[in-house]
Amino acid sequence: MGDSLTDARSHGGKFLDYLHAHCPESRFDNYGIGGQMVNQMHRRFARDVLGEPPPSDKLAYTHVIVFGGVNDLYSDETAFRTPKLIQNDLAGMYTLAKGRKMQVVALTVAPWGGFSKYWNDKRAAATAQVNEWIRARKAAGEVDHVVDAFVLLSCGNPNRLCPEDAAPFKDGLHFGPKGHEKLGEVLLREVFADCR
Repeated sequence: MGDSLTDARSHGGKFLDYLHAHCPESRFDNYGIGGQMVNQMHRRFARDVLGEPPPSDKLAYTHVIVFGGVNDLYSDETAFRTPKLIQNDLAGMYTLAKGRKMQVVALTVAPWGGFSKYWNDKRAAATAQVNEWIRARKAAGEVDHVVDAFVLLSCGNPNRLCPEDAAPFKDGLHFGPKGHEKLGEVLLREVFADCR
């Protein structure tokens, strides 16, 4: 479940392709929609991931990866999205999945400080606040795994994507094949090591 970083139509979600290549008997479905905020993801979560309302022929998932928040963070003045609202919507998705006995994989917001048109000190602080909250969800028993995309995909300046991970994109927000491969490697090692 995610935004453009997951949506294959905007060159996202290649971390899922990496997982499928290493887990050929497993199924990885992509519910990324470019430009979405986590409140929009939350509203469609039951339909897309859980197959509600019944009847539905959707197969039950064992895991769900939730990767969103950046669109909310730079929509603080236009859509009035605050860290608390972002956290509430993420928590809502985590709770729905846990209620169906799925393992929840929470990803932190990836570095986006290079998206200079929208990045500022206030949004940097809000990003840090949301990511700190996500990192604490495993200890709180609300998710099963946390993958820290912010730390994984930054180097040098901690708020910016590593140049080699960002390429070929130059907007400071989207990351390319090397970034997706890095994310896929960590997901495989930490979450899906026993996949088939």
